[in-house]
Amino acid sequence: MLKTLTVWNFALLEHVEINFDAGLNILTGETGAGKSILIDALGAVLGHRLSSDVIRTGCDWLRVEAIFDISGEKRLHDLLAEQAIDDEDDSLIITRQITTKGKNVILVNGCHVTAGTLRAIGEFLVDIHGQHENLALVRTENQFALLDGSDVELPKLLASYREAFRAWRDSAEELEEKKTSAGVSADRMDMLKWQAQEIGEANLRVCEDEELEAEINRLSNAERITENVNEAAALLSGGGESEGILAEIGTLQRRVETLRQFDKAFDEAAPMLEDAACQLKEVFYSVQGYMDSLDFDPERLDALQARMDVIDKLERKYGASIEAVLAYREKIEKEIESFENFDEIVAALEKKCAETKAEAERRAALLTAKRKEAAETLSTAIVEQLVALGMPDAKLTVALSPAELTAQGADEINLLFSANAGEAEKPLAKVASGGELSRIALAIKAVAAAGDSVAQSMVFDEIDTGIGGKTAQMVAERIALVASRKQVLCITHLPQIACMADVHYYLEKSAKDGMTSTTVRPLPAKERAQEIARMASGADATAASLTNAKEMIARAAETKKKFKTS
Repeated sequence: MLKTLTVWNFALLEHVEINFDAGLNILTGETGAGKSILIDALGAVLGHRLSSDVIRTGCDWLRVEAIFDISGEKRLHDLLAEQAIDDEDDSLIITRQITTKGKNVILVNGCHVTAGTLRAIGEFLVDIHGQHENLALVRTENQFALLDGSDVELPKLLASYREAFRAWRDSAEELEEKKTSAGVSADRMDMLKWQAQEIGEANLRVCEDEELEAEINRLSNAERITENVNEAAALLSGGGESEGILAEIGTLQRRVETLRQFDKAFDEAAPMLEDAACQLKEVFYSVQGYMDSLDFDPERLDALQARMDVIDKLERKYGASIEAVLAYREKIEKEIESFENFDEIVAALEKKCAETKAEAERRAALLTAKRKEAAETLSTAIVEQLVALGMPDAKLTVALSPAELTAQGADEINLLFSANAGEAEKPLAKVASGGELSRIALAIKAVAAAGDSVAQSMVFDEIDTGIGGKTAQMVAERIALVASRKQVLCITHLPQIACMADVHYYLEKSAKDGMTSTTVRPLPAKERAQEIARMASGADATAASLTNAKEMIARAAETKKKFKTS
């Protein structure tokens, strides 16, 4: 329920704060006082589009803040929990601010949210109904929403059906793609087989290129390697005038052994020299073994370079490395296998498509059966409200007929309407006048208000346009009936509706220093009677019009008492 709405710098609303009550909150005032602007401001905190064009002249920003009591709203609590928005005290504070530079800030209980999230939250809070919503009744998607929202089981059945419908649609698309690909596959298969053969004949090994590069590098530097190996061997073993490092270290060992006889200080040096001698011998054996294995074959180098050319060519064509080339070969072999097994794959896909379609049709049949039950109940309830709205001969049927599978099911929907006895029911869009659409919409709202599928607060923005007299009284009673079950905010120009108010707010505009602004205040009992007298007579209240207004208020109180006890 909406508790408080505060507006700053929104067109004529410089600073307005309204504390709403449960029941019927009526807003009246002269034409142009800003009543619809106030509803637009409320729409802003429900996620409706907001433009910087409505910022009050001379101001840099506008802000709208609303406080809602959301106790008992489990689905809304679940949505807020998904968004990590704290709502433990069952209170929701929504703030929206926009600047002349277009900066848009939205806060929900202090948390920043997107406009899309705000719209999702707003659907649980307030249902705004204006004149243009009457025309929305003729749209198919809205008629489905009306029907599917009338029974708690229908949303579950619809969700179950849509899951099966998506599975069928996906399998059908997969089958179609497979069949389409057959027309271009023959030439491609020839190419892929040639590529697979080319890669296969190369007999590639992972890391082979690294091994080849190392051996090519060794063979390419054969002369330098031989020269350095020979020099290393000579330094170790001796040659020419040199006795070699091994001979020299042997001499050194003998000198140290002699010194140990005279001074124990050389005891530690002896084993260190022994280790050094052993290691140098190992180095010598390695060098000598390497010299014996040297076999620099120019033909071997040519073969290795030819092999590298093959690998480089494949890597340029199929991947940046041997691993990538082998992965590509694996991929195309799977595609080749798929092509070769085309008939079997298509047959499997056709079977899957048939099975998923059968399941979708089965769930669609369950949905249709439940919809037909709900349609009958909904039609009866709406007609009852239309009779109470002064249309005793009205007939309205929520009609279903078979259709191809779509996301909405296997049904086509139509609201069929007849206003007069003896006239056949026809599609609503073709036969209902503007005034009739308005009453049908109100009848639907009255039915919906009896359930929990709609928001706890409802707004009627000049739904009474174009009606008067007895019809106006009947519309007033239906609005009061809705207000006995939900919180209702209603902008009206009709005294018959205004007298039903639980709280009556008056909007008045005035000019100061060349700027026009609107104020909003609740009317006490005396002023309320004067306002209803003005609305009824169109002039300043007279004694007679005041008496009539008070009688209207008294009769309205009795009518509302009946609704609250029924």
